[in-house]
Amino acid sequence: MLGRLNHVALAVPDLAAAMAAYRDTLGARLSAQQALPEHGVTVVFVDVGNTKIELLEPLGEASPIAAFLEKNPSGGMHHVCYEVDDILAARDHLKASGARVLGDGNPKIGAHGKPVLFLHPKDFFGTLVELEQA
Repeated sequence: MLGRLNHVALAVPDLAAAMAAYRDTLGARLSAQQALPEHGVTVVFVDVGNTKIELLEPLGEASPIAAFLEKNPSGGMHHVCYEVDDILAARDHLKASGARVLGDGNPKIGAHGKPVLFLHPKDFFGTLVELEQA
């Protein structure tokens, strides 16, 4: 079911500072900033060749990233994203296996314009997992 690792997401308290560190200190190539109001975040992707690092900044006080940063003020790893060939089949298989799909269980459109789902971290050893349609 799982395909390749699409990205590792890092919550950051200051997106501009994180972008500068990755661009100027590490020499990384960055995408343009993208606001995703339906997810409550602003994102930038760092291209590392074989995958991406997603930098997440809260977009408003109701953002789930704002809650994450309250507990982790310096930021940190927020989730890992894996590709799947068929997100609905993956969802149905996971639910039948007892895994919890967050939200209403229906995919939303993610930063890459593709359907995504999130899986409860308690079902995956403390790691929030995102699935993205390949």
